[in-house]
Amino acid sequence: MKTLQEIILEKDRIKLPFNFDATLMQEDYLKLQLNAFEYYNVIQLRAPAHMVDTSLPVPPPAKDYANGSWTNWLDTDELNASPYLKSIVDSFKEITTVTLVRLLRLAPKSEVKEHKDPTLGLEIEESVIRLTIPILSTNETTFYLNNSPVNMQPGECWYLKLTDAHRVVNSGDTERVNLTMDMIPNKNIKELIEESFCGTITIT
Repeated sequence: MKTLQEIILEKDRIKLPFNFDATLMQEDYLKLQLNAFEYYNVIQLRAPAHMVDTSLPVPPPAKDYANGSWTNWLDTDELNASPYLKSIVDSFKEITTVTLVRLLRLAPKSEVKEHKDPTLGLEIEESVIRLTIPILSTNETTFYLNNSPVNMQPGECWYLKLTDAHRVVNSGDTERVNLTMDMIPNKNIKELIEESFCGTITIT
């Protein structure tokens, strides 16, 4: 089996062995009855505790915010109202620390310009990684990583090396919605990614 460092150098995308129910995810999303939006919209599902419960104190300044340890994290009302999405998040809480969780909405005929997220990669020490699960997507929506399309389908779960250049193009007539989960890449997560790369496990 290749080491994690070898995998990082070789692969900028790895599909994890999860197949979540896209229909149930979509039902939860639609029940939120979110407002119409233009271009891009973010819905917080798990956020810094003081932003969810405003009675809590704001954490003191930190030297480094990258790994999420500067604050406690709480589920939002939107996640608590979404039983299937919450079950997905909770399943990852069982194996690591989950920090920021969001719904990322991209409007029809819109695009996210190419950029890099300098802390969202396994190669970065003392940081988090981001897993992506598409909820609403069509063949007219394309996520490009290093100028190469990533064929992500609703219900699939992907690790993407977001420290590399990436962009999104939604050429369709419907919005694109992804569930993203930031988490500490502890031993459990690293082993999951290694085994997924080598194709040694399958989880449904």
